[in-house]
Amino acid sequence: MNKFSAPARALLALLVLLLAAACSQKKEDPLAAGTRVLALGDSLTAPHGVAPNEAWPSLLAARTGWVVTNAGVSGDTSAGGLQRLPALLDEHNPQLVLVTLGGNDMLRRLPPGQTTANLGQILALIKSRGAKAVLVATPKPSIAGAVFSNLSPAEFYGQLARDHGVPLIEDAMAEVLSDTQLKSDQLHPNAAGHALLSKKLFEALKAIGYARG
Repeated sequence: MNKFSAPARALLALLVLLLAAACSQKKEDPLAAGTRVLALGDSLTAPHGVAPNEAWPSLLAARTGWVVTNAGVSGDTSAGGLQRLPALLDEHNPQLVLVTLGGNDMLRRLPPGQTTANLGQILALIKSRGAKAVLVATPKPSIAGAVFSNLSPAEFYGQLARDHGVPLIEDAMAEVLSDTQLKSDQLHPNAAGHALLSKKLFEALKAIGYARG
């Protein structure tokens, strides 16, 4: 007599399939020390209110041994990042680009379709140059989220990552910016916030496969 009912057997089969699918997902190859990495972003990437060596790109470089160029510009939008990107790719020839843009678009209430189109062009351009891209989500502006220290990433990042087949680091920025003790003002991480953000990004990049444990 079969020990399991038909629904139980169906559930067990589904779990086996899900486990097999998860195990079959290939990680990216790790990037060696000295690899050129570009951090394309706005004031959440730039050393806004902290010393340059306290900003998360510098801290990530120290953790990984990569040569990380901080291409964060305070106040920049997705359109600005797209405009700057070709020259940055020419100058630095990165193997990996971390894209952290969109926050200022949301703050300025620019059309979401415009933001996603710009970010999509950024990801496509990175790929066309033979580099890898990782999208880092920025939290959506929310009074309630700020008051209750519970910010969440904007939904469009997930769709962008799926459409362009790039990894998404979804929650790192939102988790750091939800903690008032990790911010220098309403919008920006302080030195402790950058330190925690670099750790979260490192762990996410390790899970993707780029960073070595």
